[in-house]
Amino acid sequence: MSDTDFETTQIEAAVFRRLRDHLMRQRPDVQNIDLMILAGFCRNCLADWYREAAEHRGITMTRDEARETVYGEPFPQWKTRHQREATPEQLAAFEAAQRLPKS
Repeated sequence: MSDTDFETTQIEAAVFRRLRDHLMRQRPDVQNIDLMILAGFCRNCLADWYREAAEHRGITMTRDEARETVYGEPFPQWKTRHQREATPEQLAAFEAAQRLPKS
């Protein structure tokens, strides 16, 4: 790996940590369904991607461990403190977003 590749990886890791921390600390009120509607991914997706990247590097990680890394606490605890029931409008928007063409 070249110095430039290493630096790029370090920058990307810092950006991920900033996104994770922003969602954890500044915006725990943003619901996963809203992220899915608007961005096509949510905290659970980030956790899945994190676990997949770890496994790609030979590190075994459970889904719960990956979620705790992304949520900053065990998922059931975060869910109790922050997750609200999806509204009919959110569910309809989510369904519509699922029908959008994938790139």
